[in-house]
Amino acid sequence: MLREKIQSETVTAMKAKDKERTAALRLIGAKIKDRDIELRTADKKPEDDELVTDVLMKMAKQRKESIAMYEDGGRQELAEKEKAELVVIEEFLPQQMSEEETRAAIAQIKADTGADGMKDMGKVMGELKARHGATLDMTKASGLVKEALS
Repeated sequence: MLREKIQSETVTAMKAKDKERTAALRLIGAKIKDRDIELRTADKKPEDDELVTDVLMKMAKQRKESIAMYEDGGRQELAEKEKAELVVIEEFLPQQMSEEETRAAIAQIKADTGADGMKDMGKVMGELKARHGATLDMTKASGLVKEALS
């Protein structure tokens, strides 16, 4: 279970007195706990690893956007801090699909659904997320789907 792995890594980082890693892991734990609280009243709760992976993917996306903004604004020290957090977050994410694998998955979904134009983009994106959501950067995939359908 991903949640237990994160907790044990937090304890290990604390024992090693690695302040930056401990802070990043505690941040991950806090975000997961926030998500648990949000889902208390939900009718349908996702599987635990799925929930944790979703939280990690959102955190990674936020860090990437922050890094770009800090670098554009000339705040390199803040960008470095975000990069360090991103490294820790990505340790727990599943291996992302390569561009070739993504293109192959899009072609397969396109063939399965009979998609032939931009009007079918939502259908293809939905199916892509359902099949490969945890191992795919949906931002990059969106561009590849547009390219494949145009």
